[in-house]
Amino acid sequence: MKNNFEMITDAYQLVEGAKIKGKKQEEIFELGNYDPMKRGYVVYPFEEGVKFDDFSVLMSEKELMTNYLIENVKVKLAA
Repeated sequence: MKNNFEMITDAYQLVEGAKIKGKKQEEIFELGNYDPMKRGYVVYPFEEGVKFDDFSVLMSEKELMTNYLIENVKVKLAA
């Protein structure tokens, strides 16, 4: 599975279901929802097409934008 990852340049890229990976690591994670009470995004491990819901980590927007890359997905808009 070949993924194209790019720098996170805007917080609008941080949407639920997006795949991210560390700049220095090969592990891939899936973004969950934003938790406003804790001021961070819930992040789940993602491996071989499976999201692991039994373990999650909370990451701030700043940490995601500084240390992680996001999968580049082409989206078709409905006319």
